[in-house]
Amino acid sequence: MKSTKDKILSTLRTVHLNNEKFDIVSNNSVTNVVVFENEILIDLEIENPTLQSKNKVKALIIDVLNKEFENQFEIKINFKVAKALNQTILNDEKVLKNVQNIIAVSSGKGGVGKSTVTANLAISLNSMGFSVGILDADIYGPSIPVMFDVAEKKPSAVQSNGKSKMKPVESFGIKILSIGFFTKIDQAVIWRGPMASKALNQMIFDADWGELDFLLVDLPPGTGDIHLSIMQSLPISGSVVVSTPQNVALIDARKGVSMFKQENINVPVLGIIENMAYFIPEELPNNKYYLFGKEGAKNLSVDLDVPFLGEIPLIQSIREAGDIGRPASLQDGSIIKNVFNEISKKMISELLIRNEKLPVTEVIKIKTMSGCSAIK
Repeated sequence: MKSTKDKILSTLRTVHLNNEKFDIVSNNSVTNVVVFENEILIDLEIENPTLQSKNKVKALIIDVLNKEFENQFEIKINFKVAKALNQTILNDEKVLKNVQNIIAVSSGKGGVGKSTVTANLAISLNSMGFSVGILDADIYGPSIPVMFDVAEKKPSAVQSNGKSKMKPVESFGIKILSIGFFTKIDQAVIWRGPMASKALNQMIFDADWGELDFLLVDLPPGTGDIHLSIMQSLPISGSVVVSTPQNVALIDARKGVSMFKQENINVPVLGIIENMAYFIPEELPNNKYYLFGKEGAKNLSVDLDVPFLGEIPLIQSIREAGDIGRPASLQDGSIIKNVFNEISKKMISELLIRNEKLPVTEVIKIKTMSGCSAIK
């Protein structure tokens, strides 16, 4: 049986302000609800602090609650003015009109091979005839330039519609932009969130990406400010979460999936990829050794009810290929190429299902109070 507080929150989910997409609970406008014997106290964040706006909101909330509880409670609302989260990167007028699908490649934990997966997915998609770009959004640890052997190159300037824009560096048919192009290889990027967001903003919107079927966004590990900035800026078509099989990685992968599923983020999770799934020694080709545990990410996908896109074996040549700047998926006829082709096909299938069933993803708008994000 629902508690009174649960009933209150359920009722408040029917209230939408100013024709907003999300209700006042889902968008975290309601920050607290306290119930006494005959009194309900509600803390509510609003963007418009005028008396007229407050009275309108108050009347709306009191009306729906009185109908639900038949006037048995006195309702008091404590209004707080919400401050917008860093909006440096958000500009509704700036869109990537020529990019068909934007896929965020994420990992809850560092060191699971997210950038390696991004690089090889890009090569695999390109080999299928798609035009592909990579935005290396791992501001503090960019590795895509090294994996494509372009660490020493710089984006050139081109004129586009009368404006000077960056031309992404191209390697093996993939268009690439990374903060790594603008820093020395041994130089640490020591930036606060707003500065990192501004750099991303320039790489996204001040670049001439041209026509792309896919833009893969290589996110940093974890769930932080960069992730929010990207999702506030770009309408992400879907996300892919990379994990290794061991529990310590799966705990963080679970958090990564949870971030995308947040009601006020709501980016479809196309699937989970298990990297370093097993090891097959050359001298024992029929043996599989599960060094980090067996099918951990696959089981997690079942538990979270998200698709499982495939498993990537622990093969020395994948690491060697990344180190020399020639992604392993370029090796014709190899096991690695076949593995990434299958994963890419499954990802595309999930994307087609997502595009058929769901509307176009919008950039998210997150509110915060006193500098603290309202995402719980």
